[in-house]
Amino acid sequence: MIEPQHPGISVARQCALVGLARSSYYAPPQEAVESPQNLALMRLIDQAYLDHPFFGSRQMARWLIRDGHLVNRKRVQRLMQLMGLQATVPGPHTSRPHPERRIYPYLLGHMTIDQPNLVWSTDITYVPMRRGFMYLVAVIDWFSRYVLSWRLSNTLDTLFCIEALQAALQHGVPVVFNTDQGSQFTSTEFTNCLLEQQILISMDGRGRALDNVFIERLWRTVKYEEIYLYDHADGVALHQGLDRYFRFYNTERPHSALGGKTPEQVHQTHGGTTHRH
Repeated sequence: MIEPQHPGISVARQCALVGLARSSYYAPPQEAVESPQNLALMRLIDQAYLDHPFFGSRQMARWLIRDGHLVNRKRVQRLMQLMGLQATVPGPHTSRPHPERRIYPYLLGHMTIDQPNLVWSTDITYVPMRRGFMYLVAVIDWFSRYVLSWRLSNTLDTLFCIEALQAALQHGVPVVFNTDQGSQFTSTEFTNCLLEQQILISMDGRGRALDNVFIERLWRTVKYEEIYLYDHADGVALHQGLDRYFRFYNTERPHSALGGKTPEQVHQTHGGTTHRH
């Protein structure tokens, strides 16, 4: 998709136009790192995790063994870490936030969300392809379920998350922005983008995926209606498929929680107003 020698458009601009993080353009493809056997296991782990997000590496290994796969916990643990997966039930071995990074409290427990741009949230998910895999980040409006922006990356870096955030901010400014406690979202580079806009930062409790339930539901929908269904061959096909799907999701797909309306209808009907505070 990228033409490095293009006379009129820089690599950075081309990446922005196709929704690809600049870091991914220079990163080595992930399929060169993992064996076909591990890629097949990662696809199974991804599907199992959607249905059983409370599975840690121990339970996941047992589930795979019962399904006839010869794996051990150490291998599953490494693959889950590579995929960015962690059980939603905290235990004695859950990872801890970086000691120098601030963790913000969860603000949405008793908040009434009755219009767009009150609360946005973001998350990262692993996306399997026929050859290799990528990571997908998206920003969603909680009230309308409207996908404000998304980006793909070969690596779990912070840059593609910041690029997705900056693209979303072209639509307006929310009151609260909710994330998990991942290193990408607790980084000063990411939180400063929010603080500069006077946006309140909210973070999920450790191991509590339901604190960010709407984007977790989005991942399930995207994977069953696009990713697993079409089994994209490579990053180009994946990007094209996701671009098509998110347009469909926002503008054509009726949403049961929205009374059969589309996210775009709800977002626009309620004004999609920019909030300042």
